[in-house]
Formats: sequence, C-alpha cells, structure tokens
Amino acid sequence: MNVPNKLTVSRLALTVAFLAAIFCELPFSKTAALILFSIAGLTDYFDGKIARRDKLITTFGTLMDPLADKILTCSAFIAFVGSGKIAAWMAVIIVTRELAITGLRLLAASKQVVLAAEGYGKHKTISQIVAIISLLVLISYPEWGPWARAALEWWVPLFTEVSKWVAVFLTLSSGVLYFARNRVLFLHDL
Repeated sequence: MNVPNKLTVSRLALTVAFLAAIFCELPFSKTAALILFSIAGLTDYFDGKIARRDKLITTFGTLMDPLADKILTCSAFIAFVGSGKIAAWMAVIIVTRELAITGLRLLAASKQVVLAAEGYGKHKTISQIVAIISLLVLISYPEWGPWARAALEWWVPLFTEVSKWVAVFLTLSSGVLYFARNRVLFLHDL
C-alpha cells in the first residue's frame, strides 16, 4: 500500500478517534476532537498532493479518498446535529449529497467508469472542513480559559454561522453540477 493510500486509511481511523473525543465528557475532549479532525483534514490534503506529485494515483485511492472524506465530514455534521450546533436540515442536505454522489460513483464503477473528484467537489470539501473546524473551535474554546473567550467569542460564532451556510451552498451546488455532468450514466438506465 503506497503512502497516499495509507493516509486515506488513516483518515478512517482518525474519524473513529474524533467521534470518541467529541462525545466524551472529559476535560479538553472537545479540544482533542478539534486536533484529531484537523489532522484528518491534513491527511486529505497530503494524500492527494503526494499521489499527484509521485504519480501514485490508484483505483483504490480514486475511490476511497472521496469516500473517506465523506465518512469524516458526514460523521462530524451528524454529531453536531445531536449537540444542536447545526440544523438537522443542513446535515440532511450534506449527507444526502454525499450518499448520492457515492451511489453515482458505484453506478459508474459498475460500467467500468471511474469518476474522480472535480474542482467544485474539492471546494465543497474545503468549505465543509472549514465549517467543521470553526464549529469545533466554537465548542472547544471555552476549555481554553478566559483569554480565549475574550479573543474569540466576538467573531467565532459569526464566522461559524457563515461557514455553515457556505458549506451547505457549495455542497448542494456541487452535487447538482456533478449529477448534471454525469447524467448519461443514470439517464441511460431509466
């Protein structure tokens, strides 16, 4: 297994650790969740960069990298619904888009076509990661002491709200574009 694929698999393990931390009620568990999610987000950046640079693009990586991203981000958004940090309808849009694209990729694979991530999808992923990190900062900075409250409480809630809306918009629009560009795959079977 090459380095990019190992990073992809590590993102799955980091997702489990992140979820354990976010639901844990120990001191600094929310900060640990922030750190774990941030590391997982970095693995997404580096696995793609290394794969392209060293020409290590594999079918496994092409399929599993976006799936690992979806598992990480969807897990986070679902966890935030449970804690009341994001509206359920926002999470439904995000999770539905991710499942629909995964279904389209499976349909394409059944026809021996590999659908790689597109530019809009990459922007969507970045916007989701920014929204999740800002939500994690929002729930973890109270653990950091009074200095953090003074420095962060005036702008982090607003930034978090804006980042959630941007993530939902890019998720929805990128999903519509992806289906429109690949409509021949599913329209043929109707």
